[in-house]
Amino acid sequence: MSSVAYLEAAAAGLARLRETQVEAIDRGAKMMADAIASGHKILAFGATHSFIVPMEMVYRTGGLMLVNVIYPHGMDLSVRPMTLTSQLERVAGLGRALLENSPARPGDVLIIASVSGRNHVAIDMAIAAREAGVATIAITSMEYTQSVVSRHPTGKKLYELCDHVIDNCAPAGDAAVEIPGLAQKTGPLSSVLGCAVANAMVAQAIRDLMDRGVEPPVFVSANLPGGDEHNAKLLAANRDRIFYLD
Repeated sequence: MSSVAYLEAAAAGLARLRETQVEAIDRGAKMMADAIASGHKILAFGATHSFIVPMEMVYRTGGLMLVNVIYPHGMDLSVRPMTLTSQLERVAGLGRALLENSPARPGDVLIIASVSGRNHVAIDMAIAAREAGVATIAITSMEYTQSVVSRHPTGKKLYELCDHVIDNCAPAGDAAVEIPGLAQKTGPLSSVLGCAVANAMVAQAIRDLMDRGVEPPVFVSANLPGGDEHNAKLLAANRDRIFYLD
């Protein structure tokens, strides 16, 4: 059954993450914890479907309140026609403009999610972040990115330009399930695996901060008793490092 094949592929991908990426995830978590403990903030970005990863990290039950999303104007899935997203992520200089108009400052940490890591917007943002003194963490598919050429004039891909890289373990082309008689595979894995990386990294960052005696602001579900009050209190207390409320 193809439904089972997909679930098995997702489970295998999660197992690969567990086997190969824990050290990388923990290092990324330490970068986040270091920034927060020193008074800085976390930002996250992804274009088109990779935006699902930063979306998972912001305003989320159990999530860290200090993660701020850089919105990929014209590249999230609300844009019409939706095919425009694929064109805009290849526009030279757009990633730099998005970063320069964000609250990113020296000492902050920026997480950039891009499965192929080959397009201008993510690469330009990584280059601009380095110039601005913002540390970068790439979440990408090493199998995918090493199977394609960069579209950027530098010839570089995202993983070559970031301070730290986490492999989301998605396959080249992303889709993982073969259907008899159909040339194209189905069942993309990068969202499941990318969100798993993001949540694992946040969980470890929170643990790291607690081990240092720093209690970070973490969202409680607004559907639990007292959740709204808890969240409102911590959002107000940390307003100087939260930029998604305006």
